[in-house]
Amino acid sequence: MKTFKKVYIEITSVCNLSCTFCPPTARAKGFIKQETFNHVLDQIKPHTNHIYLHVKGEPLLHPKIDQLLDAAHEKGFKVNITTNGTLITKNKAKLLGKPALRQMNFSLHSFDGHIGSENRDGYLREILDFVREASEHNVLFSFRLWNLTQDNMTNQERSRNRETLSILEKEFGLDYQIEERVEPGKGIRIAKNVYINQDYEFQWPSLDAPEDDGKGFCHALRTQAAVLVDGTVVPCCLDGEGVINLGNVHETSFSEIVDGERANNLYYGFSRREAVEELCRKCGYRQRFGTGA
Repeated sequence: MKTFKKVYIEITSVCNLSCTFCPPTARAKGFIKQETFNHVLDQIKPHTNHIYLHVKGEPLLHPKIDQLLDAAHEKGFKVNITTNGTLITKNKAKLLGKPALRQMNFSLHSFDGHIGSENRDGYLREILDFVREASEHNVLFSFRLWNLTQDNMTNQERSRNRETLSILEKEFGLDYQIEERVEPGKGIRIAKNVYINQDYEFQWPSLDAPEDDGKGFCHALRTQAAVLVDGTVVPCCLDGEGVINLGNVHETSFSEIVDGERANNLYYGFSRREAVEELCRKCGYRQRFGTGA
C-alpha cells in the first residue's frame, strides 16, 4: 500500500482574489460538504496522517472550516492550511485552539499578485495579530514570498518585497535584513515556530505549455497525492485542473485509485526518470528535482 507524507484535500475551488500568477480554474466551483469530507478522510486514513486543505481555491472561504478541523482531529489527522491571509481576522475564532491545526502558510506574494490590493500594512497587521494570538497553541507559521524571477526583480518588485520584509523584521525584532540570509526555496526561522520562505514565481503546469524531453523525477504519488473538491484524485497538488484524472473517491476507493494502472504507470515512469503523462512533460516544477530520488 502506498503511503504519503501528505494528501491534499481541496475543500473549495473558489477564491476571493484573482492573482496574476494563478490562472482561474475552469472546473465547476464548489465547496466540500461535511459528509463528503468525512468520507475522503476515511478513504485516505490508511495512507497518511497529514492533510493540506487546498489545491486551488482559498480554504478560509469555507463557511465550516472549524467543523472540518474538528472532523480531522477526531480521525487523527494533522492539518496544514495555505491561505492568502485576507480572511484571517474573519476566521480567527474558527481557527484558534483547534488541535488538528499543525501549520499555516501565508502566501504574502498574493498581495502584490492581486491587482487592486490596498493597505499592505493593514493586511500584514491582521496576519501578524493572528500569529501572535495563535503562538500559544504551538502552530507553525510560514510566510511565503514566491515572487522572485530568474533574471532578478525590477526595482519596483524589490521595493514591494522590502516593504513587506521590513514590517516582518520590525515585528520580530530582527537585527538583519531577511534578504541577506534567505535562499530561494529554503526557509529561515525568524522566531519560535515562525519561518519565512522566498522562492521563484510559481508556474502552474498547463497542457498549452511547451513540452520538454520528459526526463527527470517527481515526488508525485511518492510523497503526495491530492483529492479535488469533486472527489477526483490527481497525483499532486499542481494538477489544478484535474488533467491526470486517476479516478474518483465517490466511485472507487482511494486505495484502489492510487494503485491503479494509470497511477502505477506514472509512478514507475518516474522510477525510470521518465515523465509518462503529457502534463508532467510540460511541468517546470519537475526540473527542480533533477534526476535524483
